[in-house]
Amino acid sequence: MVERLVPDELWELFQRVVPEAPTRPQGGGRRRHGDREVLAAIVFVATSGCTWQQVPSASFGPSGATAHRRFTEWSKARVWAKLHRLVLDELGSRGELDWTRCAIDSVNIRALKGELTGPNPVDRGKYGSKIHLVTERTGLPISVGISGANVHDSQALIPLLQGIPPIRSRRGRRRRRPEKLHADKGYDYGHLRRWLRGRGITPRIARKGTDSSQRLGRHRRTIERTMAWLAGCRRLHRRYKRKASHFLAFTSIACTLICYRRLTN
Repeated sequence: MVERLVPDELWELFQRVVPEAPTRPQGGGRRRHGDREVLAAIVFVATSGCTWQQVPSASFGPSGATAHRRFTEWSKARVWAKLHRLVLDELGSRGELDWTRCAIDSVNIRALKGELTGPNPVDRGKYGSKIHLVTERTGLPISVGISGANVHDSQALIPLLQGIPPIRSRRGRRRRRPEKLHADKGYDYGHLRRWLRGRGITPRIARKGTDSSQRLGRHRRTIERTMAWLAGCRRLHRRYKRKASHFLAFTSIACTLICYRRLTN
């Protein structure tokens, strides 16, 4: 079970970003469970959607409570974002990332009240959050963020583009800017077009009242497929975590698994 959820290559990458285990100067204490077993338990929770109490300790070793504590510890250390970036670096160094066209979109998730939640205007005002995503041409997520469900999509464009990390290329320097950005009418604002052009990015944004909703064509379908891939992480079907950092951590884990699958194909 552990080797299936955390293959050797993923484990090698994880070892490069996980912080060292804290030590007890006075000695003693309980034996600390191995990081690989704990990581497998966390991936199991993310993909199956079960609660921490439902983690089968007989399969992994650590209990759900132990996995939850380590998940919180690693989330504070931003381990999940670092792992996602490391996988992107590996893909970039192999020439697997296509920067010619990127796309941006969002998806609504129902949520309990907590950080970065709000009434969803398209879901009868029920509380929810949004996952905002930027993907490269083939659909791999390169930047992700969350907000309240009542936050307009256009407000996420600049933070998401600025949040793209410098990613390795097969040759030359690191990249963090696409050549073109595709988006639907929700991003049709003059200041966003000017901001993109000022950074050498050609906006391909559908215009309100002019362009058909089908204008994005296959580029829209690509990012919608990525949203469907995210749904494979069942922990994202509904937000139960009140802390925004924990929900963002599960989102980063899902993006990492999507990218890792491409790495091993």
